[in-house]
Amino acid sequence: MSTKEHRFAAVDLGASSGRVIVGEVAPERLTLHEVHRFPNSPVRVLGTLHWDILSLYQGILNGLKAAANSAPHPLTSIGIDTWAVDYGLLAADGTLLANPVHYRDARTTGAAEKVAEALSPQALYAATGIQHLPFNTIYQLISAQGTPALTAAHRLLLIPDLISYWLTGEPGTELTNASTTQLIDPRTRDWATPVARALGIDLTLFPPLRHPGDPAGTLRQEVLAETGLTTPLPVTAVGSHDTASAVVGVPATTPDFAYIATGTWSLAGLELDAPVLTEASRAANFTNELGVDGTVRYLRNIMGLWMLQECVRAWEAQGNTARQAAHGTQATQTEDLTALLREAAQATPLRSVVDAGDPAFIAPHHMPDRIADACRRTGQPVPRTPAETTRCVLDSLALAHRRAIDDAARLSGRTVRTVHIVGGGVHNALLCQLTADACGLPVIAGPAEAAALGNVLVQARAAGAITGGLPELRSLLHSTQPLRQYEPTGDHSAWDRAAARLGDAQVTRAATGLGDEEEPCA
Repeated sequence: MSTKEHRFAAVDLGASSGRVIVGEVAPERLTLHEVHRFPNSPVRVLGTLHWDILSLYQGILNGLKAAANSAPHPLTSIGIDTWAVDYGLLAADGTLLANPVHYRDARTTGAAEKVAEALSPQALYAATGIQHLPFNTIYQLISAQGTPALTAAHRLLLIPDLISYWLTGEPGTELTNASTTQLIDPRTRDWATPVARALGIDLTLFPPLRHPGDPAGTLRQEVLAETGLTTPLPVTAVGSHDTASAVVGVPATTPDFAYIATGTWSLAGLELDAPVLTEASRAANFTNELGVDGTVRYLRNIMGLWMLQECVRAWEAQGNTARQAAHGTQATQTEDLTALLREAAQATPLRSVVDAGDPAFIAPHHMPDRIADACRRTGQPVPRTPAETTRCVLDSLALAHRRAIDDAARLSGRTVRTVHIVGGGVHNALLCQLTADACGLPVIAGPAEAAALGNVLVQARAAGAITGGLPELRSLLHSTQPLRQYEPTGDHSAWDRAAARLGDAQVTRAATGLGDEEEPCA
């Protein structure tokens, strides 16, 4: 292990913004500094929703320039993590054929039925272990069959691989993100060729697989010139699905933990050594995504803080901030949310709860109305104020967290004694406490920047700045990052009763297949 300080740049793209974060690693020291943040604003053109990938790439270049200027010591390497499932198509000369399509676009409508004609949902899950989500990469590719862009394509690069290619000129397909395509066999950790053949998907479009820690090329001269970085500067493959990096960033000290990667979406589950490919696992809507160091991320996608974010947007769209809706006073957005959460903490607990996996909550707009409608349908009191609606959302998310962790433990045969919450949701103390109360387990919250930390740790190990497996990486996190522990409080049986109120609705959704409409964390 090196005794000097190393600096690593983590490019971390989320659904609403991108960041370039510099991590400094030395013996027993790990710090992060955000050097640049930029918006991620999708664009609808001729009815299709696209990612503005060129704008994102310029933001990354600006961030790398800021990283070059942020300290006298040069960077050791760069790593990239983003959301999953989406991709760009390249011509034979490397030209991007079209802006990548956003997973929220409606083009995949009906694709699942076409796939089921060739492979039953049971056979597809047994082969890939990935839960059915209507925008999985296989459904996007089925929807794109026969289009000019796919017909002309020479290469298909998932979003982090596309960014890496533009930086280095060397194509590759990082494994953790590739596993979300529903085209990887989680047992062999290689392409599920029979699945691709049955669906008419050409796997030669994908460049060779890379693993976290593998070299992914060095920055091209024009990138060095634009950013002011020095040569040669390598790009290192990390867990390029942001959740894979976030799970590396879980500061667990024992193996009997569950994790919840929170933010706009929540991903709740366990880290396993092998996939769970049973029919019971498929019916429970669990996914087996691949992780770092041969692990499996066995998890369920949950709606996350999207519901609250959409509620706040709806209240603001009415000409009020959330606090104005409650009090008629002016406030900044941060003050507004702080006040709203304080009032929600005083609201009647578990007065009304909704199923946070209900597809009725996926789409944007009118979220408070949809929550009210769900309460009416289940015979519960309708929230009357923003504080009551907020409490309903957070109680419901805590219930969803509990259900996912209980189901994951049951289906995998694992025991869970601690829940780790990482990501942006660690700043929501009320949600963390409610999750501890619902699960009846201690919750350790932090770090908020788990994806960037996991990204940096994999780079640092590849560079020889640190050594060891995941336990050693996590030990460094535990000793250097601020963490807060929440102990369960209150009457645990009240959560049982609240869960029972949702039981009939969830059984109905599972029987009709509607449970398959949950959306992943981006």
